Amino acid sequence: MKYRIRHQTHYQYRQAVSGCHSLAHLQPRQLERQRLLNHQITVLPEPANVDRRQDYFGNQAFFFEVQSPHEQLRVTSLSEVEVVDQNNTEFPIAAWDAILNQPLPLEARFFQLDSALASGVDGIREYAQDSFTKGRPLIEIGLEINERIFNEFVYDPRFTTVSTPLTTVLEHKRGVCQDFAHLAIAVFRSFGLAARYVSGYIETLPPPGESKLTGSDASHAWFSLYLPDFGWVDFDPTNNCLTHQQHVTLAWGRDYQDVAPVKGVVVGGREQSVSVSVDMERIA
Repeated sequence: MKYRIRHQTHYQYRQAVSGCHSLAHLQPRQLERQRLLNHQITVLPEPANVDRRQDYFGNQAFFFEVQSPHEQLRVTSLSEVEVVDQNNTEFPIAAWDAILNQPLPLEARFFQLDSALASGVDGIREYAQDSFTKGRPLIEIGLEINERIFNEFVYDPRFTTVSTPLTTVLEHKRGVCQDFAHLAIAVFRSFGLAARYVSGYIETLPPPGESKLTGSDASHAWFSLYLPDFGWVDFDPTNNCLTHQQHVTLAWGRDYQDVAPVKGVVVGGREQSVSVSVDMERIA
């Protein structure tokens, strides 16, 4: 499946700011199941300085600096990606507690550690305790936790922000894809297992007979578990599935803070508003 993706972030400032320093993670990754065909980023006003580099996790990061006064900032990413379906993959049935006694590669061990937005806070381990019976395959637990979050939590985009603590999400059982990914990651880390945060996109299809609305697609998030002798397996708790052809991977890290699509600081100004629009179109 091939997609053309347009991701636009628009900042509007109540008063002109004198400059900004920003970092974007908007370039899809090159993966075995995903091929990047084309990518470009434009920034208005035009930046005085730009820098493209690979971050610690292997993601493509784009830094830009606007030095002229401006009342709005528009960042537009255009990508073309081909995704291959891998639903027939056979996963190993290694027991989760046996994995704890195996040496993991450095890249996996790093994701066993708590991070700011995905840590084993009070109640996290207790929430999932019944799923971690002795000798149970990790892939089976991953599927169950994925399904439990889907069934037990309400998707509510008005309830949380990126800074809402996991204790609040767990108490009220409400949130969005970022919250559900952070919750699952914290669960597995609390048992000593490696889990990471993945940002990306998911295609949304309109009801039969209706046209898709412009901007109706959205940035998305899910989590990955590390299985020894296999690698990473991606789970989407918002939709109770493994990732498939309708998922496009942007970047991964410890949590949202590592891979926010656009973040940065501005000099001057007061209030600001931000709007995000994503269009994900199939290419024939």
